[in-house]
Amino acid sequence: MQTRCKYSSGRAAPTLCLSSPPLSVLASFLFFHAMASPDKKTLCLFDIDGTLAKAKKEMEPPMRAALAELRQKGYTVGVVGGSNMEKAKKQLGENYRAEVDFSFHENGLLAYRGLDLIHRQELKAHLGEERIKQLVNFTLHYIADLDLPVKRGTFVEFRTGMLNISPIGRNCSYEERTAFAALDAERQIRAALVQALQEKFASFGLRFVIGGQISIDVFPEGWDKTYCLQHVRGDNFDVIHFFGDKTKPGQNDYEIFSHPDTIGHHVDSPDHTLAQLQDLFGVGK
Repeated sequence: MQTRCKYSSGRAAPTLCLSSPPLSVLASFLFFHAMASPDKKTLCLFDIDGTLAKAKKEMEPPMRAALAELRQKGYTVGVVGGSNMEKAKKQLGENYRAEVDFSFHENGLLAYRGLDLIHRQELKAHLGEERIKQLVNFTLHYIADLDLPVKRGTFVEFRTGMLNISPIGRNCSYEERTAFAALDAERQIRAALVQALQEKFASFGLRFVIGGQISIDVFPEGWDKTYCLQHVRGDNFDVIHFFGDKTKPGQNDYEIFSHPDTIGHHVDSPDHTLAQLQDLFGVGK
């Protein structure tokens, strides 16, 4: 029996479920490969942390080569992350903006087409100092009462377009980050903090979204990663592919992953991203 399965695109693809006869697998294959045709004007948009590079690590040469090959084949390449441009440089390289067509930082609140700045928006002007102060004070009191194995510095990081909250502190080492991620998966530390923030600041019009391994992004409604899509609408892309690792509801790739204007692809790691690029676009083979 035929059903309409929700694929990673976030839209209902007219195919059979994978539990149905083998025709469903062929139909799915043909659908996504048709959407990856070089005859279509296509944007390939990538999350950074966990998608193009391992958490807080540098992007490796095979991924850099795959992105370059995508551009050589005529595809437009863009990156979108919740962090600021300096953090993107640490992972993608000092000159990465010359290697992609679009770079969107803090979900696109800071946006570049190539090397040219095309958009900038600030949280401070939108939310106001008094509300920011209330939010920071509450968060620091909450974190102070948390019983964690270790705590480091920078529990609240103020960015151009968002606040980034980390119960362990962003100054933790890679090993401490990994240990916290495992503890968080068990105890749901960040999920509980998100619930507390949502209840306390329900009138502020903010989103509280779990991102990466150790943090929570705080930004106004509509300032999630779908914000960046407005910067490419004038380019009239036939297809926009988005690749990200935090694609579940409540995670910071979910909105753009499931947006009707994108075909979303969930990945588990940079190696998984490469495998999907090889399958869809024939790069890196």
